Amino acid sequence: MRLVFAGTPDVAVPTLRALIDTPDHDVVGVITRPDTTAGRGRRVVRSDVGSVADAAGIDVLTPRRMSDPEVAQALARWAPDLGVVVAYGGLIPQDVLDLLPHGWINLHFSILPAWRGAAPVQASIAAGDEVTGASVFALEAGLDTGPVYGTLTEPIRPTDTAGDLLGRLSESGSGLTKAVVDGIAAGELAAVPQGVDGISHAAKITVDDARVRWDLPSHLVDRAIRAHTPAPGAWTALGDTRLKLGAVTSADDDPAVPGPLTVGQLGVTKKAVFVGTGTGAVRLSTVQAPGKKAMNAADWARGTRIDENGRLA
Repeated sequence: MRLVFAGTPDVAVPTLRALIDTPDHDVVGVITRPDTTAGRGRRVVRSDVGSVADAAGIDVLTPRRMSDPEVAQALARWAPDLGVVVAYGGLIPQDVLDLLPHGWINLHFSILPAWRGAAPVQASIAAGDEVTGASVFALEAGLDTGPVYGTLTEPIRPTDTAGDLLGRLSESGSGLTKAVVDGIAAGELAAVPQGVDGISHAAKITVDDARVRWDLPSHLVDRAIRAHTPAPGAWTALGDTRLKLGAVTSADDDPAVPGPLTVGQLGVTKKAVFVGTGTGAVRLSTVQAPGKKAMNAADWARGTRIDENGRLA
């Protein structure tokens, strides 16, 4: 089967590689987000998916929008049978969806209809779900509403960050997507409409969403920080200084906590840094100050003047 692949970040790469490596299908074109610039030299940076496609000698298109005329022109030139989408980062309009004989399928990192939307893994961790998964479904005009070809499940570990969980799902999801493509090619697989129960939504996360609310119970602070790690990165402020935080651990019953701490109050010992929450305290692992690398919280505290009233907000 002739395939066109649409994706952008690293989590899409395992699926692209799986489809490139199979002899049963031919990836004839890749669509990814436009190149960006980075660093002081403003060097041009290709997306992760674009770099893999370049190395494989596959034709790459980088439109600003999927509605741009060049997309339809490329699809006419490539003549794909099926489109495969993983974390592309843009909407595909209905007229483009209608161009391919077998339509488009999407690998989504939740068990639909749970956590439709842009940030399903982050939402699942923040909500305290014990199990999540991935779904491959047929794209249609609605947001992640299309019928489902297949799913898999994945337990959420107590210390999982969004990056940890996305990494595992991207690998297992690549196998699921290949199996669905095989089934569609063989004419042996039909999509099943999503149920109406259990629908939830995971909106796109902003930097403001990643600011830690210390008034929450300690277990919710833990979830929120893990959900926003590594991107956009959980953060807080000490005075006018913005700090990026690594994962925390509960210290509700830790005798090393220097007395009861109020919400956001810092408790510093020689070996650890604690912060008061709505219920008890948490222990910081790493702290990253502006323009510096992340460092052990105790080392950060030794180099920072923190008085007994030091407070994160």
